[in-house]
Amino acid sequence: MTTDKFRSQLRQEAEVWRTEGIINDSQHEQLAQRYQFNALDTSSRNLFVMVLIGLGCILVGLGIITFVASNWQELSKNFKVLLLISLLVGVNTTGFYIWRKSRESNQRLGNGLLLLGALILGANIALMGQIYHVDNPFYELMFAWGIGVLVMAYSLRLTTLSLLAILLIWIGQWGFAINSSFDSPWLYQKLTWSSVLGEHMPIIACIMFVPLAYLCKSRWVFAFSAIAIVSALMGNVYFYSYGIGRLFNLSTLQILGWAIALFFALPPILLWSYDDFRENRAISKSFKAISQNLALIYLAGVFYSFSFYSLWAILPPESLQTDLTKVNLFPLISLLALIIIGVWQWVRLGQKMTRHRPLRSQDLTTIVVGLLIGITALIPLWHTFVAPIPELATFAFNAMLFMLSIGLMREGLTHGQRRAFWFGLLLLICRILNWFFLADTGLLIKSLVFVLCGVGVIAIGLWFEKYVRTFGNPTN
Repeated sequence: MTTDKFRSQLRQEAEVWRTEGIINDSQHEQLAQRYQFNALDTSSRNLFVMVLIGLGCILVGLGIITFVASNWQELSKNFKVLLLISLLVGVNTTGFYIWRKSRESNQRLGNGLLLLGALILGANIALMGQIYHVDNPFYELMFAWGIGVLVMAYSLRLTTLSLLAILLIWIGQWGFAINSSFDSPWLYQKLTWSSVLGEHMPIIACIMFVPLAYLCKSRWVFAFSAIAIVSALMGNVYFYSYGIGRLFNLSTLQILGWAIALFFALPPILLWSYDDFRENRAISKSFKAISQNLALIYLAGVFYSFSFYSLWAILPPESLQTDLTKVNLFPLISLLALIIIGVWQWVRLGQKMTRHRPLRSQDLTTIVVGLLIGITALIPLWHTFVAPIPELATFAFNAMLFMLSIGLMREGLTHGQRRAFWFGLLLLICRILNWFFLADTGLLIKSLVFVLCGVGVIAIGLWFEKYVRTFGNPTN
């Protein structure tokens, strides 16, 4: 599917081609009909109107909530409940009725009212709890609100409601993780619906969010879903690592090694090997490229963050000691499920690569990424189980960071991809500058390095733009 940006650029180029005589009026008209040049201005206006309607509905919702809150104490309990239910049902019913209209302007207004109804749903849940004196944690409110909006998103297949649902559940997950960190999340806790949801959020989020992205046919929904899944996995590292520690009777340092290995390796394993089986199913949109881009961004963040010697020289504090006999093993079910999914996806990748002789460049990239992930997981395990290797670990992560940077720049040059090239160059420059910041050198030398880096960035940028215009089609 062509984007509006591509169509806009093509319209400009088509005008130039017609002026220069490369194409005639008939060919220009065929291009205009095929790519709907006349609809570009309407699409831009529709997007602007949609943003205004969404912002206006949010402000109206906040105004209504503020007005009710200012007179809340003077209302009776029954009237409060009736008012909240009437407001919720009225706004959502009106929004759904208008949204069903065929006219695009009506659909935008209905979409805005449905978004307002989703916000009112959260206010209703909070105020109902206040009316009936339900004192539950904040993350339970976010979970309940997010699940309610998620049901609306599945029913209507709206991108706005989908993004709001993912955001609410993501906030609830991190609220659960932060709240549990003060209550020893690795100890056995009372089993509640919110604890089950929080402890198993990575696998539950896969089930809740990923199918929604295909129903909405939205790259934004898939990207936010992947970020929410990885974020939940990162937040639950303690659950998994301390459960492993209880199973294998590990020390605190060894538990930390498992935690870091899981933190490093499992998210990119799942992201890079993701496959939407587009060739086997009636799926109109593929999200594999988005998943692999997120995997590279995650690896870049890990390589950069742990390329400093000071992080590897720090030992775990004594406060991490706990009685492993009280550790809850229930969250390990999610870890096992995610590992099985990751292994199965990589087996399928291997089977696909064996069909290609010789190997394609994409297959070679997969092999390199797999090796990087394996080394990334092996280093913390060796550092904690065998012998401390802070110098070697620092060198290895710096080397992998440079390898990833060069690989991204090479990919950008080969295919004319600006984002890949500039992201790789940014990683390289940031790491070099950090070395000089931490080095014991004078301000004169540091200023010289800054000037050289600035001149180098300008020169490389101008050369790259000239290169992609001369030898390839530049893409974003």
